[in-house]
Amino acid sequence: MRLAPDFLRLPIAHRGLHGPGVPENSMAAFRAAIAAGYGIECDIQRASDGTALVFHDDDLPRLTGAEGLVSALGIDALSQLRIMGSAEPIPTLAELLDEVAGRVPLLIEIKDQSLRISAEVGDLQAEVARLLSGYDGPVAVMSFNPHAVAAFHAAAPGVTVGLTTCGYEAWDWPMLDEATRAHLAAIADFDRVGASFISHDRTDLDNPAVAALKARGVPVLCWTVCSPKEEAIARRVADNITFEHYLPAKP
Repeated sequence: MRLAPDFLRLPIAHRGLHGPGVPENSMAAFRAAIAAGYGIECDIQRASDGTALVFHDDDLPRLTGAEGLVSALGIDALSQLRIMGSAEPIPTLAELLDEVAGRVPLLIEIKDQSLRISAEVGDLQAEVARLLSGYDGPVAVMSFNPHAVAAFHAAAPGVTVGLTTCGYEAWDWPMLDEATRAHLAAIADFDRVGASFISHDRTDLDNPAVAALKARGVPVLCWTVCSPKEEAIARRVADNITFEHYLPAKP
């Protein structure tokens, strides 16, 4: 499945259009992105009862002030928490899909449930596939973990999938050995997992693997652009941007 044209036309708000008083990956941030006419990027984690949550971190402290892992609590407990001192609860993916309802493109990143890019990805991919089975609108699913992308693609072959990618520097990926980091940086799993696009680190867009895919006509998105200057540089390679902290122009 090819990426829908709107993913290349509209800048994509990273974790929604968040800012002061409007926390990342909150319904307020998603509503702001919709109102402004931007696409939406979001992150998905799994609650202990299998609920697909819109939440970036594996653990709770940074975003909620609570202790422990997201995966250790069920939806009843997680729904009582609030994001970054606001009144905003943690959304579920089902709630987000109901809110967006196809009005803007939705780029969903499934966070690596194995925490080390292994095949132990669990059942979150199947749950996301189930929720998307009745969704009508431009949507695409990606992950840093190629095993997660492959599992989702098997569960939902009609949904566009891609890889979230970067240079996999040792300082940022200490849980991976050198061979694994080199394999991932080469985007070597692209064809195997059924991917049709990448979303690549804007600071690594000179990666030869990115150039090779672009030469094949593969759409290249990038993350995360934080200023017009960064956008101008990124767009020399990238077909579209994921952004935050400023408002890029729309076509």
